[in-house]
Amino acid sequence: MNPSTSIDVPDLFAASYGVNGAEARAWLADLPRLGGEFLDRWRLRPDGPAAYGMASLVLPVLQSDRTPAVLKLQQLREETAGTASGLRAWRGEGIVRLLDYDEQSGTQLLERLDAARPLSSVADDDAAMQILAELMARLTSVPAPRELRRLSDIAAAMLEQVPQAVSALRDPGEQRLVRTCASAVAELVGEPGDRLLHWDLHYDNVLAGEREPWLAIDPEPLAGDPGFELLPALDNRWEEVEATGDAARAVLRRFDLLTEVLDLDRRRAVGWSLGRVLQNALWDVEGGKATLEPTQVTIAMALLRRRD
Repeated sequence: MNPSTSIDVPDLFAASYGVNGAEARAWLADLPRLGGEFLDRWRLRPDGPAAYGMASLVLPVLQSDRTPAVLKLQQLREETAGTASGLRAWRGEGIVRLLDYDEQSGTQLLERLDAARPLSSVADDDAAMQILAELMARLTSVPAPRELRRLSDIAAAMLEQVPQAVSALRDPGEQRLVRTCASAVAELVGEPGDRLLHWDLHYDNVLAGEREPWLAIDPEPLAGDPGFELLPALDNRWEEVEATGDAARAVLRRFDLLTEVLDLDRRRAVGWSLGRVLQNALWDVEGGKATLEPTQVTIAMALLRRRD
């Protein structure tokens, strides 16, 4: 390796990611060297400015044969530890292809998609939701690799945290809602499913491609019930949901489309979607909040109407 090879880390990414603690700052400090190491190791050439999200840096590159790709650098976390296993199991069917992977650092070489054309750029919400639902159905049709995290373990851990979370919430109605969500999860925890879940499938995690019109990106693979996949799709473009004047009706319209395309039992899908609301509530309380996000409350109340 050429010891002088390095990459530039955008200041805004460094500033936003650096608030995540000492380990994150240490990873950021090493990121220029790490990126340079993989440019050399995989014989890549930078091909434009880096892009970034909340947790990763993505550098457009050209491979040695001039095929476009992207180099994705992210700190290894529990949520992303199974990314390579999931992408290999999907084999590029409905999702971005994994071209190379480094187990030790979690660095990925991925096929390049059109980052300027996310699914959120499709103005017609019904059309966009249909595309998302069909992708979700394809992805969840694949059995999960054995080494992935299991929804059963995640659900059991959530239920253990409920009493402490309830006591941290100020509003008695929100306390009751969290208990209701927990009861729904408790009913289903013994049947957690074994499908390969993306876990964060929403409009901005689907990009236009060449070999397929739309392909998913950024999975956080998990083994479980497809009903646990639905919530990120339900709160897409929430301002448009609110603009309908009947947010609950708009949520249920999306929910019905998703469950129909995925051929899900709606009562189970409601239960696992309430599980996602519970998960978000627990994360919020862990982050110091004493109230639930209004969007989550609206979705949960709408779903409870469908269950009843």
